[in-house]
Amino acid sequence: MKKIEAIIKPFKLDEVKEALQELGVQGMTVIEAKGYGRQKGQTELYRGAEYVVDFLPKIKIEVVVADDQLSRALEAISAAARTGRIGDGKIFVSEVLDVMRIRTGETGPVAI
Repeated sequence: MKKIEAIIKPFKLDEVKEALQELGVQGMTVIEAKGYGRQKGQTELYRGAEYVVDFLPKIKIEVVVADDQLSRALEAISAAARTGRIGDGKIFVSEVLDVMRIRTGETGPVAI
């Protein structure tokens, strides 16, 4: 099993969610986040004073998928989240050793 963490632009959330649902991904966790990468924030003007906004609004999506779903899920996320502009985000993949469904006690891939 693999855990996918994707940091994307907020307005792309619905497209990414729909793309993953089409693959049969059962659930996801969505977290509102702030951050910056190479774009290093932006300069804004407020009441005549210039200031730098270091942290931009982002969305962090976390999903756990079976190993055989990984490549399709990565393709779906990257295609749905891509705008072609700087700040589109990143996708991180890590190994999941085990998972347990609290309600039933099921473990492993059946608990995803």
